[in-house]
Amino acid sequence: MKRSTFITWDQLKVGSLIVIGLVVLGLAIYNLGKAAHLFSSRYKLVAFLPNANGLRAGGSVLIAGQLAGTIQSIDFLPVDADTTRNLKVTVQIEQSLQQQVREDSKARVRTLGLLGDKVLDISPGTPKTSPLRAGDTLTVDKSLDYDQIIAQASGAVADLVQLTADLKQITGGIVRGEGTMGQLVTDRSLYDQLTGTMTQMNGLLIRLQRPNGTFGRMIDDPALYDKLVATLGATDSLLMAMNNKNGTLGKLLRDDSLYTSFVGIAHGGDSLMKMLTSGQGTAGKMLADQQLYDQLNKTLTDLNAILADIRRDPKRYMKGAIHVGF
Repeated sequence: MKRSTFITWDQLKVGSLIVIGLVVLGLAIYNLGKAAHLFSSRYKLVAFLPNANGLRAGGSVLIAGQLAGTIQSIDFLPVDADTTRNLKVTVQIEQSLQQQVREDSKARVRTLGLLGDKVLDISPGTPKTSPLRAGDTLTVDKSLDYDQIIAQASGAVADLVQLTADLKQITGGIVRGEGTMGQLVTDRSLYDQLTGTMTQMNGLLIRLQRPNGTFGRMIDDPALYDKLVATLGATDSLLMAMNNKNGTLGKLLRDDSLYTSFVGIAHGGDSLMKMLTSGQGTAGKMLADQQLYDQLNKTLTDLNAILADIRRDPKRYMKGAIHVGF
């Protein structure tokens, strides 16, 4: 049986739908590729990292926070002593953004949000340096270690929990009336004593504020202030007089001649005391020689007796001592 060469309406509708679907699919692929920069010209750069926690091939590469390329591959390097270059990360950057990535640009691994995907973020360079060319190496900046931060945060949380437990124990002791603070909070008698003390202090302050009292006059009467100012002025004048090098006190404070004289007098007195105690000279013998002392004492006793006899009978001693000539 010969097949008809005419296209039916149903076949035309099916074909049209297929064509429209293919067109829509093509447009979608084109727009998605354009949005993902799949059809733009790119060039490769290399970065060396100690680790690539969270990075993966096909991951995003940002410049100043904007999507600029993808991670092409992450490869291990041979083991050596340099632990800062364990991985070689090859990235593809859009050719149109080449002027943004320069020799002073810094690449670092960061997280999109707090718990988002890891990306390689590149900071824009400055005009003073040249743009990086294909195959050049990016300078890697130190990234935040979120695992370490989380570990520190965990330690801080543990400390906070311990602090909360300690505070709970302290407040529990206070509520139960334990210790000084507990008694201050729960003991009514202590509160009453404190209230009485405050009342007495208030009464004392009222008495101190009375204008007729001693303390009240000290607070309100300006005469005491004037006297104190006058006393301070007199003291200042006295100090100025003492500091005057031409005055007596100033000379006593500054001139060492008086000190030298005192030292000389002290040395002379010391020498005199040594002579007296050594028994040398008249004064020394008078102090040290007992026989001389006894003789001098006897002489003075006899002299006193003679003077007493003269007073009793002066004519006896004065007879013939006076001659009158004519």
